[in-house]
Amino acid sequence: MIHSPAFQGLAMSTLSVSLSGYTDLPAGKIASIVTYLEMHERPEARSADRPDLSLQRVTDPEPHAYRALFRRIGADWLWFGRLEISDEALTEILRKPGNEIYQVIRAGEPVGLLELDFADPSDVELSYFGLVPEMLGGGAGRWLMNQALDLVWSRPQTLRFWVHTCTADSQKAVGFYRSSGFSAYKRAIEIADDPRLSGLLPEDVAPHVPLIGG
Repeated sequence: MIHSPAFQGLAMSTLSVSLSGYTDLPAGKIASIVTYLEMHERPEARSADRPDLSLQRVTDPEPHAYRALFRRIGADWLWFGRLEISDEALTEILRKPGNEIYQVIRAGEPVGLLELDFADPSDVELSYFGLVPEMLGGGAGRWLMNQALDLVWSRPQTLRFWVHTCTADSQKAVGFYRSSGFSAYKRAIEIADDPRLSGLLPEDVAPHVPLIGG
């Protein structure tokens, strides 16, 4: 589905990237074009009737349960940033002041993730956003975005709501965000070690990003 950060940052002191033309990457590296998007006021709501879904805040997030849902949602999009850190480091991130984590619940089971960073109440980040593969389509993504917009823009301090997504994500991601009221304002190149080679993710996930090296 859709998410924001797919990769952890990587120092590029040993790699010269050409801003015109091609740059060869060593085997085992993956590169992504990151698009940053933002909105400065609440857009008009788009209808999405999903009475089978509910949103539940996770007030005491537990690393193992969080990672299990994170993997189900993000494996095909190469989400791995929350998989390569220790339980202690992940717990600190999840419970930091201003971080709010929500699960989409269907028939009593978690099927989606919404994570919002209110560390700066005026400048809110959509950190993670996604659904398990079997929930894609049928308006579930639109429904979840409506919940996010309600949570963010119901707070009078909000002046900006932003997100970033990348080319390892669904090809529909940028279009979805733009149709939700976000506008693109910046691009970046992000390079990382392929998480499939280290065993963080299975080698057969994300076939749209060929596995090279190992």
